[in-house]
Amino acid sequence: MTKAFLFYRPLSALLLLGPLCFGQYRFAVEDASKKYNAEINVEECFTGQCRHKANVILFNKNGEKIQTLVSDDMALSFKEGFRPSKIEVMQLTSGLMHDDPIVFDDFNFDGTEDVALRNGSGGNYGSASYDVYVFNSTRNQFVLSKELTEIGSDYQGMFDVDPKRKRLTTYARSGASLLYTYEYQVIPNKGLDLVYEKISDMSEEPAKVTIKEKINNKWVVKKTTE
Repeated sequence: MTKAFLFYRPLSALLLLGPLCFGQYRFAVEDASKKYNAEINVEECFTGQCRHKANVILFNKNGEKIQTLVSDDMALSFKEGFRPSKIEVMQLTSGLMHDDPIVFDDFNFDGTEDVALRNGSGGNYGSASYDVYVFNSTRNQFVLSKELTEIGSDYQGMFDVDPKRKRLTTYARSGASLLYTYEYQVIPNKGLDLVYEKISDMSEEPAKVTIKEKINNKWVVKKTTE
């Protein structure tokens, strides 16, 4: 009798948790791109967040399926009061999230829209990290970019895109006093080139700032305060 009780107790606990932990939770993203919609199918959701492997299905605005991408750790972190449900496809907007699960933009400045998927929290100080895919017009599909994924994963969240200057800006920090800004230039058919670095030391007042900028392929260093 005792053995039967020990066997069924954990089983009943799993049955109670089943609706919350197992199966696919479906989320729609329809306002992040002018060209694409997306559906996120993630394996595990709990109160306030979803984690682990997810399929991301991309559609055009006519509802035609374009491609399915996979995130090994689609970390969705919801703001207070939002509870995921398996009953229906739930609409996701930036106002519901702490970090966007999908980012669309022209990351390599070739005139076509690219996509970045949230993949865990491997960035600087546990910030959001992203896998970055660029659209390959020859293959007519999104292809993972190793270089863009590195700068989308190693700094503080997703990088900023400056289409006028054709630069990508990333940020990082070390402790509470050292703040870093990096700018990368996209060189067609070659890759990324680090062209600007700013280090702000906030440990004293006024803050000490060191700026390094690549001009005519040579680094120029300037020190100032702010």
